Amino acid sequence: MRVFPILTAIVVGAFLYAFVMERDTLRAIAGAEALPEAAAEPEADAAAAVAVVAMRSEAREVASGIVLRGRTEANRRVEVRAQTTGLVISEPLRRGAIVAEGDLLCELDPGNRPALLAEAEARLAEAEANSTASERLAERGYTAETTAIANRAALQSAQAGIDQARREIDRLRIVAPFEGLIEADTAELGALLQPGSECATIIDLDPIKLIGFAPERSVDQIEPGATVGARLLNGKEFTGRVTFVSRSADPATRTFRVEAEVPNPDLAIRDGATAEILVSLAGSAAHLLPQSALTLDDAGRLGVRVVEEGAAAFLPVEVVRDTAEGVWVSGLPESLDVIVVGQDFVTDGQRVTVSMRDPLP
Repeated sequence: MRVFPILTAIVVGAFLYAFVMERDTLRAIAGAEALPEAAAEPEADAAAAVAVVAMRSEAREVASGIVLRGRTEANRRVEVRAQTTGLVISEPLRRGAIVAEGDLLCELDPGNRPALLAEAEARLAEAEANSTASERLAERGYTAETTAIANRAALQSAQAGIDQARREIDRLRIVAPFEGLIEADTAELGALLQPGSECATIIDLDPIKLIGFAPERSVDQIEPGATVGARLLNGKEFTGRVTFVSRSADPATRTFRVEAEVPNPDLAIRDGATAEILVSLAGSAAHLLPQSALTLDDAGRLGVRVVEEGAAAFLPVEVVRDTAEGVWVSGLPESLDVIVVGQDFVTDGQRVTVSMRDPLP
């Protein structure tokens, strides 16, 4: 029974002797055994490479744009008002009627204005006779020069009276200042108009304006003459050009007014309709990639993973435009291999084995 304790003591003593007295020899043996494992590391690294699918992408010129929310607005809107007093003697024109420049809108009762014109004409004839006679007498020295001057002044005053009487008669006919659409009924027959009373409201819808409001961060990219496209809520689409970009921000919204003109010969576009406006900007270099190729890094930045010297790398991007074919992104080199399958299973610097696919058209 005492054999086993004796054997145990002998083994423990031998182990302690080897650990203390032959430590260098043990380290050398352990290093020699580790060499095969170190030699196997390259094989493990090769086995750790992740298979991915990539596509070759070349930068292309692509037009970008800014989407603005806005509305349509009449090119011109004028409230035509009376300049004199009188009763309306013309039949009213109903709202929606189209008038040409110079068409009659309201006609007022002349009253005693023809009589005043006749009186002014008579005074003018009398002043002309007096002025002619005084001039002849003054030339012969039979009257004072001051009398001739006074008669000339009376002649000019009579002529001014004629002009005023005729102008007053001309004001009896209130006409359209431009071709347009009557927005509300003209003044009713028998209505009394005073100076400043409204006869009609006319709007000009051809061309029609697009009014949008650009945020401060993007207004500098919009230039007069840029092409715009717009879509109404009813689905109608049309194009035009930017005519005005405000230099002063709206104090309430801190946005800048942008105006564009759109042809509207058939008056199909109404004033005040809600519109989605796309303003075209200068072209820039971008890559067309599948939307599924986009990913996020650990910091939450949007980008893509690319193949660089056999390893995966993350590059941040900025979305320029989204289309049915794919998404246009900027911020990348002119040419690169973008990982389109497997990008979410690799990290920066990880080795990859790549299978190439055809680029997007």
